[in-house]
Amino acid sequence: MYQERVVTAANGWPMVFVNFILMLLVPLCIIGGASRLDGPDAAPAVGLPLMIGGGLILACAVLCTKGFFILLPNEAAVLTLFGRYTGSVKAYGFWWVNPFSVKRKISLRSYNLNGDKLKVNDKAGNPIEIAAVVVWKIQDTFAACFDVVNYADFVKVQSESALRHLASAYPYDITEDGATDSAVSLRANIDEVSSALVQELQERLTKAGVKVEEARLSHLAYAPEIAGAMLQRQQAAAIIAARRKIVEGAVGMVQMALAKLGEEHVVALDEERKAAMVSNLLVVLCGNRDPHPVVNAGSLY
Repeated sequence: MYQERVVTAANGWPMVFVNFILMLLVPLCIIGGASRLDGPDAAPAVGLPLMIGGGLILACAVLCTKGFFILLPNEAAVLTLFGRYTGSVKAYGFWWVNPFSVKRKISLRSYNLNGDKLKVNDKAGNPIEIAAVVVWKIQDTFAACFDVVNYADFVKVQSESALRHLASAYPYDITEDGATDSAVSLRANIDEVSSALVQELQERLTKAGVKVEEARLSHLAYAPEIAGAMLQRQQAAAIIAARRKIVEGAVGMVQMALAKLGEEHVVALDEERKAAMVSNLLVVLCGNRDPHPVVNAGSLY
């Protein structure tokens, strides 16, 4: 099985000098051969080979120019010779290789994949909309060129598949009714979910020579058909939590008021009056609206 092999190409500038020398030899050979074919000193046995040699040198010089190529930073060239993989050049600069080699350039820069919104079911079976942003780059040039047909399309399709699988493995949110036994949710545990997405993407994309640098959810919401019901559910949960906090505070304030009245000996209340006072205080403290008390101007009892 083939693997990526990084090779070093020849520096292009010495080959430019060699090619320049060959181009200078071409007119010398052709002119010298032509002069030996005519005139009193004609020597066809010498002139004809000189002209043929000039033509061959010209063909060789033209062929050598096909071996030059330039690589920019974070760019690689995959070399094949008559269908056989010969190596990958990853160093930037001006290079020369065998003129018969086919050079395929691949960018090693980071790519951003902004995925489309997908409609899937979470672990609890609720339809949700989810999307992710994936940052990736080519790490193995041989795998990217020869193990998959198109590495960009491969990344897109596998990213969508991994995101669908991830969404079905976690609930959208942790609810108090225990609908799922998962301790991680898509909404509340962003870092854990992102790490799981990166790990699954890397397992899927290693075949294409791709390294996943980062993956995060860019969109997460309930599907429109249940968004209203889920919003009411969240509002109900918030109201219950707020009421529970209000009741706890009201009970503490009533206890503090009764204790303070007893310590200061402001008034002595029997159990019935204490119950009435507790009821009135709880109504005042736990009510949704401002109280409108009725002032008793008569005696205490």
